[in-house]
Amino acid sequence: MFRFANPEYLYLLLFIPLGTILYFYARYRQRKKMARLGEAALIKDLMPEYSPLRKNLKICLLFLAYIGAVLMCARPQFGIKEETVKKQGVEIIVALDISRSMLAEDVSPSRLDRAKMLVSKLIDSFENDRVGLIVFAGDAFVQLPITNDFVSAKMFLQSISPDLISRQGTNLHEAINLAAGSFTSQEDIGKSIILITDGENHEAGALEAAEEAAGQGYVIHVLGVGLPEGAPIPDSRTGGYYKDRSGQTVITRMNEQMCREISKAGQGIFVRVDNSDQAGRAITAEVEKMQKAETKHKSYKEYDEQFIAVAWIVLFLLVLEALLLEKRNPRLKGLTLFRKPAPQDAAQKGGKE
Repeated sequence: MFRFANPEYLYLLLFIPLGTILYFYARYRQRKKMARLGEAALIKDLMPEYSPLRKNLKICLLFLAYIGAVLMCARPQFGIKEETVKKQGVEIIVALDISRSMLAEDVSPSRLDRAKMLVSKLIDSFENDRVGLIVFAGDAFVQLPITNDFVSAKMFLQSISPDLISRQGTNLHEAINLAAGSFTSQEDIGKSIILITDGENHEAGALEAAEEAAGQGYVIHVLGVGLPEGAPIPDSRTGGYYKDRSGQTVITRMNEQMCREISKAGQGIFVRVDNSDQAGRAITAEVEKMQKAETKHKSYKEYDEQFIAVAWIVLFLLVLEALLLEKRNPRLKGLTLFRKPAPQDAAQKGGKE
């Protein structure tokens, strides 16, 4: 791939047409003045060493040097080179609850925003690992297949909101089953599911799904978001809070008991997410204990600067222009490699013979 690091300098190339026009105008004025001095053939005989071709060539060299100097200032670069780097890491699937209850603000700024901030920091710590992202509410789907492209992972993370899933609820067992089926087929590597939820399970089968995943070798860690005393759920449509059918404000509470049971069935740990970094540190410590294996990562080299090569070309053109004289070399006057000898020259040569 090719690019200019400072393309704004390329606007200086607009002076090339203007310079060309001025040069031809100057040549026109020069010919007009010479025409007033006498016939062109006579003037040419009076200046036998003058070479219009050499003068045009010198101007062309200066124009080329100017173009090269502009390109040099624009900093031409070549890249990006893709490399496959082998590293030691693990595989992690993050399953994030995006049900409306995650909008509650008992942790700052909200349960969902705090969870997204936590995942973002975890991704930064998964330098040599593969990571995937699943979102769930009443349904679950893969937001990002397992990858080592952390830039894309954080980009997808920012776009997550409860509006991604129309069916509301908290279907923990479907999220666990989907996460368990999203790992690669590599067998000698540690694999873990990080389940981030407030634990308000609206479907049955979560514990069974966790036990089955653990039986397949997947460790399930649960991060419980929210406080036991709970908080109302903001309603963006009304500017107030969600209410039940009787008109009472709905209070959502983290189901810590459910979270602990799932982590126990999944042979992992439970950590409560609050406004500190405790949860992130605890999960990072658990990931460090996992069995690591060789993983292939695609990395990209930065663009390579090419202005030095252009600078050498510009220098060569300037030196060549300085060495090239506008008049013919008198020592090469009789050289006839590329033209036929004049009739008088041929007659003189014949007379000598």
